[in-house]
Amino acid sequence: MPRRIAMVSMHTSPLEPPGSADAGGMNIVEWHTALALGKLGYKVDLMTRRSSPDQPERQHLAQGVDLLHLHAGPAQPLPKSAIDRYIPEFTASMTQAGNYDLYHAQHWMSGVAALDLARGHGVPIVVSFHSVAAHPDKDLREGEPPESEARVPGEALLAQACDQVIAISAAEARTVIERCGANPENVTIIPPGVDLDLFHPMPRPAQSRPFLAFAARLQPLKGPDLAIEALSHIDPTLRPRLVIAGAQSLDFAFYAAHLSSQVETLELTNDVSFIGPASRTQLAALFAEASLVLVPSYSETFGLVALEAAACGTPVIASAAGGLREAVVHGETGQLMDSRRPADWARAMIELLEDPATLRRMGVVARVHARRFTWDLTARRISDVYDRLLA
Repeated sequence: MPRRIAMVSMHTSPLEPPGSADAGGMNIVEWHTALALGKLGYKVDLMTRRSSPDQPERQHLAQGVDLLHLHAGPAQPLPKSAIDRYIPEFTASMTQAGNYDLYHAQHWMSGVAALDLARGHGVPIVVSFHSVAAHPDKDLREGEPPESEARVPGEALLAQACDQVIAISAAEARTVIERCGANPENVTIIPPGVDLDLFHPMPRPAQSRPFLAFAARLQPLKGPDLAIEALSHIDPTLRPRLVIAGAQSLDFAFYAAHLSSQVETLELTNDVSFIGPASRTQLAALFAEASLVLVPSYSETFGLVALEAAACGTPVIASAAGGLREAVVHGETGQLMDSRRPADWARAMIELLEDPATLRRMGVVARVHARRFTWDLTARRISDVYDRLLA
């Protein structure tokens, strides 16, 4: 009998497949991990909150993998800040899905929903946080804003009560140990993979003007305002274009208008393009054709965008924050920035754009670096964790 795994993802709703427009980084990690575990022989039920009345209760996705849409609150998209009030309803829906050999919760809300259920059935529970709440003493822009007052204590509860915490980077492991109180012996670092068939180098079309790419949901944490302002510090005769891909975040509905206003104020309307949410295929083409990919986030647990850009053979300029220090090899696959001064970012852009030999070398090494990260390897390492717990 194959082992039955409940992979619980309450707040990434709907759980977008990798070919869908604007599939978030966390969604991509869950999707590819589930598919790779299915190939290894597990029976995986991906559980997420129903966000549309049209979503089926159960949908077969691939070998060994089904997607379950569970009732919890209104069947409509909700900001993350409004979802945790429906945790009890989500738990109740989970009880109707049957018994599992192991629960793997994604993010804190899913963990709180699954913890008592796993304990009641006497089976292991694993949690992957993907992001941890900003420290109360820090500017929230330096971390992901807490969705509710329950998040910080919820993360501490899970870090200490779950059988295993799977951290996506050493930076995240340090946070869950030092701030959330996890036992270091119960923390395993398993980085994400990258779809090397989808994200790969492509011939760059002849361009009279290079362009830079930014891809993320439009929210302050991701720092698109820094990328825009940095562009304004570059001489117009040398200035590249900036292409921004990403959907508006429900938690920051005002932010897209703020960015558009910033572009107008800085007189960059001919230099900055907003292309909205992009499919995974479109993102791969965007990264492969760009001269540089910018990741100016205040905080990233890993930085999947940086890894996908590297797989396309495109160097990255990224904040020296969190897991980005592990996704980007400074001086080899791109450049890490300790400064958030727009003028410093502008200088880094121009120095690389005016040094095509270094840019090419970085691109070649970036692809080699990215080949170390595959979803099959990620799944095998997660399988090792499951096997230890199920033994």
